[in-house]
Amino acid sequence: MGKLSYILGTAMRMDYKELFRTAGIVHAITGRSSPAVLADIVGCGLRYGAGFNDYLLCEFYNLTPEQRATYVTRSVNNTLVQMLNDPAYYKYFDYKSTFYRTFADYIGREWLEFSSATQNQLEDFVSGRDAVIVKPNDGTGGKGVEKLVLKDFSSVEELYNKLREDNVGVVEEVLEQHPELNALNPYSINTLRIVTIRNDTGGHILYAHLRIGNGGRPVDNLHSGGMFAPVDLDTGRIQYPAYDKDRKTYEKHPMTGVAIEGLLIPLWEQAKELCLKASEVIPQMRYVGWDVAVTHKGPVLVEGNNLPGYDILQMPPHTPDKIGMLPRFREFVDGI
Repeated sequence: MGKLSYILGTAMRMDYKELFRTAGIVHAITGRSSPAVLADIVGCGLRYGAGFNDYLLCEFYNLTPEQRATYVTRSVNNTLVQMLNDPAYYKYFDYKSTFYRTFADYIGREWLEFSSATQNQLEDFVSGRDAVIVKPNDGTGGKGVEKLVLKDFSSVEELYNKLREDNVGVVEEVLEQHPELNALNPYSINTLRIVTIRNDTGGHILYAHLRIGNGGRPVDNLHSGGMFAPVDLDTGRIQYPAYDKDRKTYEKHPMTGVAIEGLLIPLWEQAKELCLKASEVIPQMRYVGWDVAVTHKGPVLVEGNNLPGYDILQMPPHTPDKIGMLPRFREFVDGI
């Protein structure tokens, strides 16, 4: 009865428009009949907890049942978060100003909590600066992040009013990224996503990748037009070409021509150590994705994510053996 209830509940919550859209894309790619594709998508959801994006982006249609069972899917990731992270402590990650205060030792830049700042405090903060970065207090995926050039405003009052209208939470100094990463893409800070997991033996680096901006925007998120490539945890070298959400592969950055595969991340050991130390601050949050900027002065935290993205771990160009990340998770977590 429990399994039947689960199936009925899943059927009622299903986004049928997205289901048919995904099936149409897979049909066009594979030539398989639409009914067969639909049945396989639904079957993967029931058996492996795979969402539509899991099926499409990880190319489940090209995997055997044994291979599919090695992938971290939406359901698996949600289970991991429920097992490892205490919701009472999400607040330290959900709001940027709270995060900055909590992890002050690792932020490495000046910032202003604009939500409670006066115009005079803003004037003091921007004095002597050419530009600032502004962020909403609770934004995700790079949404609402802007680089503002101060000469574009006739007065501090005009800037202050705009930030109030835009519901800005944090104003911060513009980071200067390491020259080697700046050469790759100078239009945004290209950040590392380093995921830590804590168990009885301490903190561990689970996986890491470099997020690379594209198109001239000041953010590098995949959902904001960026691309990503996995980093070898031992060497700090990018292992494969970059990939984006449109399923395009990049051996070189399209705007700078710099080769991506084989690039050595500067100050890699320091970046790993930073995240391991940060993972000790809130031990009730045992599964966290840290966004790290490598500056010319050293690595600094940009933000922490209490729901680490799982959908870009196992993309086809980065899994030539067609084995997902679940075996890696099982090295540190029992019961999944």
